[in-house]
Amino acid sequence: MSTAKTRQLSTADARRGEVLATAARVFSARGYYGTSTTEVAKGAGISQSYLYRLFPDKEALFVAVVEDAGRQIRERFAESVVQVASAEPAAVLDAMAVAYAHLIADRDDLLRMLMHANCAASEPAIRAAVQTMYARLVEYVRSASGAQDELVQEFFARGFLCNVAVSIGATEVDAPWTRTLLAGIRHF
Repeated sequence: MSTAKTRQLSTADARRGEVLATAARVFSARGYYGTSTTEVAKGAGISQSYLYRLFPDKEALFVAVVEDAGRQIRERFAESVVQVASAEPAAVLDAMAVAYAHLIADRDDLLRMLMHANCAASEPAIRAAVQTMYARLVEYVRSASGAQDELVQEFFARGFLCNVAVSIGATEVDAPWTRTLLAGIRHF
């Protein structure tokens, strides 16, 4: 019989996760600059003073949301890597690309949050969080796939193109310009 106890999240830790999910939804709608902490607190069903107990200010909350977005993407990549039947870099990258396409397909929270995070990167703390997120993702993709830098760069370039194409609704338009941009790009 094991004497190790499963770690239970404290109420504050559990609530923090719920607030992060709510904040991602609220920030995704109007971005860092267009969203108030009052809106986040209201969406989470908590007081603004409790929000500030969990996060010292709006910037810290947004940074935590960026960090959580990176975690979600890494987890989805990891799930896809486990399921891929080949260790070939191209096959692993393809599996991660499909997983990412599914993750951003609804154009909601995560995708819009990523777009807003890039736009708010003029704020030093947010820039550092976005840089750290991408650094971790690039290193994870490189390590998990075994791909050379050129393929990793192409993977991220296609991902960024997917972000823009999905966010502007290019996947719903049948026109020469969309066929050009979407050639070889998976979208759902």
